[in-house]
Amino acid sequence: MKNIGLALGGGAVLGAAHIGVLKAIEEKGIEIKFITGTSIGAFVAALYAFGKNWNEINDITSELKWMDITSISLSRYSLLSNEKFGALLKKHIGDKNIEESNIPLAVIATNAATGEKVILRKGSVAKAIMASTCIPGIFNPVVIDDNMLIDGGIVENVPINTLRKIGANFIIGVDLNANHNYQKPGNILDVLMNSFHFIMQQAAKLQTEDADFLIKPDLSAFDRTDTTQIVGLIEKGYEDALVALEKIDLTPSQNWVVKALNAIKHTLGITTAEN
Repeated sequence: MKNIGLALGGGAVLGAAHIGVLKAIEEKGIEIKFITGTSIGAFVAALYAFGKNWNEINDITSELKWMDITSISLSRYSLLSNEKFGALLKKHIGDKNIEESNIPLAVIATNAATGEKVILRKGSVAKAIMASTCIPGIFNPVVIDDNMLIDGGIVENVPINTLRKIGANFIIGVDLNANHNYQKPGNILDVLMNSFHFIMQQAAKLQTEDADFLIKPDLSAFDRTDTTQIVGLIEKGYEDALVALEKIDLTPSQNWVVKALNAIKHTLGITTAEN
């Protein structure tokens, strides 16, 4: 039985392209059984996991402006707060816990003290999304269970490995940064955003190699902080995902079968003689 999982990567405003990807997935009739997300990908994943379809998510995000989801913060840790991000989520799905989602959901964050990956699978979904979208230096860290958490993109920007751990056996990953050109920064937010994404870009290349199917929308013409581009990003995500999904093969790959057989052999203590 095919348990298809969807991993939505981070990318700030580029995350609007995820909505177009979801539109293409729905049109293809692909049923998502598990979903994970990092940063803006976690926000979209949470809405989808709690029953919002691509069109409803489009309605929620299309009117957003940068300051609609942020507020000035004089914190020693950041320039802004993303508390309005959590409030927006509560408005549309209610004050829910992650474990109440229709589709099993995992949200990725980073422990600011240790640098370790934190997989959030229970507790307040709004707080988890605030933690996962907490870009260092821009947004206030979020404290959950006495741990100070920041953006999950630092440790796993396209959470493919996590998706496999929670039960998916066929992984569709969406990498928003694979085909993106960086522009000359126009302000301090651009400098911080570019610097942050430079750090995680190389790691993401390795992380996405384990996907069974990878969607990489060409977002080179878009800026990652300009919310006036949301409509164009959604359309581009849809167009590129539709083309990519024409090639999808939902039968288990030979690589997956080999891994499964090796795992069974290991469990049974069977060794294979080398030729």
